[in-house]
Amino acid sequence: MISSLVIGVIFLALGLGLRYWINRRKFYRRGMMGAEGFSSYEKSVAIKFIERLGKWIAYALIIFGLLSLWVYSREKKDKQDHEMEIQKTN
Repeated sequence: MISSLVIGVIFLALGLGLRYWINRRKFYRRGMMGAEGFSSYEKSVAIKFIERLGKWIAYALIIFGLLSLWVYSREKKDKQDHEMEIQKTN
């Protein structure tokens, strides 16, 4: 039960951290006119592809983290309901 809480928090933090890191890199790559600056066309294509892939991985981590937290809340509620049934029967 606690493992789903820990996994949920870790994956959620990793996903949000990855999104922040990618967006921060993109922000600092911009020049005075707002255009991104790359040293070559190949670097531009490669970096944009890797960042796009990284964002999809971050979305997956965030969704998995939220689902793990939801599973934890359901397990906790089920455990409390089970304990209430036991108290009612005694």
